[in-house]
Amino acid sequence: MFGSWVEETHLWQLSRTTTAKAFAIGLYCAMLPVPGQMIISTALAIVFSANIPLSFSLIFITNPLTMPAVYFAAYKLGAWILGTEPLDVEFEASWTWFTQSLDEIWIPLLVGSQVMGLVCAVLGYWLIDMMWRNAIRRQWKARQKRRG
Repeated sequence: MFGSWVEETHLWQLSRTTTAKAFAIGLYCAMLPVPGQMIISTALAIVFSANIPLSFSLIFITNPLTMPAVYFAAYKLGAWILGTEPLDVEFEASWTWFTQSLDEIWIPLLVGSQVMGLVCAVLGYWLIDMMWRNAIRRQWKARQKRRG
């Protein structure tokens, strides 16, 4: 599907930048309430030169066990941002419920999930970048200590 782009070696290697970008992409895509998160995360990893396996793997933060809580929080956040009263929606795991309720909840859900995704992406990038830099700093200090 992605052709020769996935053959680029930097997309499969771990470095400070490819790892931090992968966390940002994976965490952002995990919050998207759409099917095809895997394809979206892989495409974004290629576009932004991030580590593909990490970007792909991190979307599974939202899985059948965590999706209800994450998307409920996204809906509530979106309703709060939009200044609308959240509906008292009674969840039922069926396609009929989903298609009937989607008309009422999709705008707050989309807004909330975008905000959550962007916040998670920024925090994920920053945290990984900071941890990587600190690890390098500690290695340099240990190397200097051994030399002198």
